[in-house]
Amino acid sequence: MGKVHYAAGIDYVQGSLAKPKVKNGHSCGSYLIGTHRVAETTNPNCTNLYIREADTYKNRQTAPSADEMAVREKFATVSAAVSKRAKDLTKMAADKAAFIAQKDVQGGKTTMKSFLWKLELEAYDQSNG
Repeated sequence: MGKVHYAAGIDYVQGSLAKPKVKNGHSCGSYLIGTHRVAETTNPNCTNLYIREADTYKNRQTAPSADEMAVREKFATVSAAVSKRAKDLTKMAADKAAFIAQKDVQGGKTTMKSFLWKLELEAYDQSNG
């Protein structure tokens, strides 16, 4: 992946930097999109640039398969459980203690959110076989 070094005074860029031109209802060219991550993470690269060709973005032509719908349902269920657990005051202290105990162990999760995802994914897999 390429790297971008900014001039002095420019911290980062974010958003759509270039959009394709539209002529006669047809878009030609490509998108240039810049992103800047502000969340704390172990990855030092917080700014990315992406190019997406305008013609490659099309509406889906087929219906989602049963497997894809099952994966979507699993993701939605686990995501809702993680959000609920993160706000649950009765589990917060125990979750924080368990997270701190495992975070420096090999294979341990390094963020609280990834730790909660692991717990809720395991709970989902146990309850749904």
